[in-house]
Amino acid sequence: MRIVVCVKEVLDPNAVNNYVLAGNLKFAADGKTPEAAAVPRLINGFDEQAMEAALRLRDAGAEFTLVAVSIGQDLKDLLKHCAALGADEIVAIDPGSTALDGQVIANLISAYVKSSGGADLILCGRQASDDDQGVVPILIAEQLGMAVAPLARAVELNGSTLKVTRATPDGDEVVEGQTPAVITVSNELGTPRFPSAKAKMAARKMAPTELAASSLLPADKLQPLVVLTKQFVPEVQGNCEFISGSSPADIAQQLLTKLRSEKII
Repeated sequence: MRIVVCVKEVLDPNAVNNYVLAGNLKFAADGKTPEAAAVPRLINGFDEQAMEAALRLRDAGAEFTLVAVSIGQDLKDLLKHCAALGADEIVAIDPGSTALDGQVIANLISAYVKSSGGADLILCGRQASDDDQGVVPILIAEQLGMAVAPLARAVELNGSTLKVTRATPDGDEVVEGQTPAVITVSNELGTPRFPSAKAKMAARKMAPTELAASSLLPADKLQPLVVLTKQFVPEVQGNCEFISGSSPADIAQQLLTKLRSEKII
């Protein structure tokens, strides 16, 4: 059995938020690229949950080859982190100067899966923390003709039978199906593990398989359908009103009266 986990390197969301709050997040002259050289880059949190889901399947006794694949440049630290967690193979796809949208990313991942012998299970994070779109896993499933189960909080594997517990607004939902399939993993899965120092040392010796996007797809499949034209930090205005009174009970009564007058409660 072969399980492929799709991972993405993103800017540390907490650091970006701090930059925004301090008014220090700027964009380059193109209006699209954040000037964030000092912001750490790390694995997308939801993708880390996808890695954890695969490792829990292994803990439960499933035997498989675990492959971590990512698209971008200078991905050695990201992929070696995946190797330290337990990936048997790590793959870096270099897009070159290709502009990436969800469709192009899905095209590349699907082409890689097809060219490398297929996959019984593809695990992805529910979305990326930088663009929050969550469309890539669905597009991969469509291109590979696989069933898809989104928003998983638990994944079980018994032979070729999958049991997925989905976190929905109406409560947990349990679905079952057969491999091959694509599953997106949500943060309800729980806290992901950290690699041990020994595993980190061993991972330093693992070199990623490096592939060029042009070696996987013809030029027409590398043309984005959605083009980013601008990014900016919106101006947020907040209004704060203080209520004073002779006692806590008086303040509470004034607050209730105001909330009722504005039909908030």
